[in-house]
Formats: sequence, structure tokens, C-alpha cells
Amino acid sequence: MEFGQGCGILRHSPPPGAYHHRRYAPPAALADWVAHFWLEHWQFESDVPQTREVLPHPSVHVVFAPGRSRIYGVQLSRFVRQLEGKGCIFGIKFHPGAFYPFLRRPVSGISNTSILAAEVFSNAAAAEKEVLTCPQDRHMVQAAANFLAAHLPSRDPRVDDARHAVEQIARDRSVTRVEHLVVRCGIGERTLQRLFDRYVGASPRWVIKRYRIYEALESVAAGTRAEWTDLAQELGYFDQSHFINDFKKLVGCSPTEYAEPLA
Repeated sequence: MEFGQGCGILRHSPPPGAYHHRRYAPPAALADWVAHFWLEHWQFESDVPQTREVLPHPSVHVVFAPGRSRIYGVQLSRFVRQLEGKGCIFGIKFHPGAFYPFLRRPVSGISNTSILAAEVFSNAAAAEKEVLTCPQDRHMVQAAANFLAAHLPSRDPRVDDARHAVEQIARDRSVTRVEHLVVRCGIGERTLQRLFDRYVGASPRWVIKRYRIYEALESVAAGTRAEWTDLAQELGYFDQSHFINDFKKLVGCSPTEYAEPLA
């Protein structure tokens, strides 16, 4: 099953040529661990590099790339890549909290960085070759699923707690403060902070802000022309200036500047 693109893409203007990004649902046996598999390949007609800029979700990714397969922790700011020429990479996006049993140390330790896939998976090089040499997308998905299924750790009930907490934030825009999440999860704030540090890789406050900014971006993308003050209040900000400052830090420009291409 192929998925849609979802949110998180800020800027993406490929030069002449072909570019494809597709997402695929995991098999049932991996559904508790994996949000989706994704495949990106491109072949540009010129030597002009393309800048792809995204605002990532609070998830860990295992990425297979020729000779450089890595595990990417939660990226706390914008993630910018340069694509040029011809290439193909394949990724596994884990549910928030679900990578901790593989890593066996606080996921916050790899936030804003990446590590070699071989540091966690001893046969990563062989898996990289098998996945990337498959002739069709479905074969790549199957090869990656087989690889991961062979490495599944024991179930950890705290993974479900972490995932549930993040889902509460993602689904309910009224969750705008950590104390709101404390009430919904029924655990103390310090316990919640430790849970997010160990399993998610970012603080509850950071995750809340990230999802509220996603909603602001969606409003702009939909052509909504609400007053920024009203939007800031809807998303739980104390005032418009705090909202605009956060927006600038994450997106790289003000809401008004970001909306200009839609005018």
C-alpha cells in the first residue's frame, strides 16, 4: 500500500528531471514498530543541486544509502539536504518511542545527529546491498521488512506509553502545554520528561510546539488567511510575538513571508 506525502516538507523545488518520493505501509508484524517505509530516487538533467528542506517528525529513521547507511535521530531543527545527479535511498521511519528497544540507550543521545547503521545492526552493510539492488519498490520493502523482522527486540510496554503520549499531541490541538499532556497521560511531569528523553528523543514541550507549528503550516498551505494573532491563540501561544519567533526559528522566515508564494 502506498501512502501520501504527509506534512513536514517546507521547500522542495527540483530542477529539470525526475524526482519521486513514495511511502509504503509496513507488514502487520512490524506495524507496532514502523510508521512506514519510504523510497526516494532522483535523476536530474543538470548539475544544479536541489535543496530539499523539511521539518521532521519526532521519529528515528534507518536510512539505506550506497556506502553510507545511517540511523538518524530526531532532528530538532530544519533538516536540509542537497540532491544532485542521480541517486536512490530507502528509509524506515519508526513510530515515536519505538526505536529505543533497538538502541538500548536514551534516544535523546542521537538527537540532531546520526550514527552508522552498523552500530546497531551488525549486518547493515549486507542489508544495504540487498535492499538497494532490488529491481522493484515492493521487493525493496520486503527486503527491508525481512531485515528488521530478524532484529526485533522484546516488547517494552513503555514504548506504547511514549507513542500514546505523542499521538495525544498530534491528534488534539488543544494540547498546547505540558500540563495538558500530564493530565491526559495520568503521570507526573518529571516521569513524562524522563519518558520522552529516553524513548522519544525530544522533550514534551518540543513535541507540542512541533505539532502546533505543523498546524500553522497546514493553515498557510490551505490558503487560510486568518489573523496571525488568532492563529497564535488557537495554537496555545501566549501572544503573537512568541508564535512568530518560534515560526521563524523552525521555518526560517515569518508566517507572512512563508505565505507570500500562495498570494
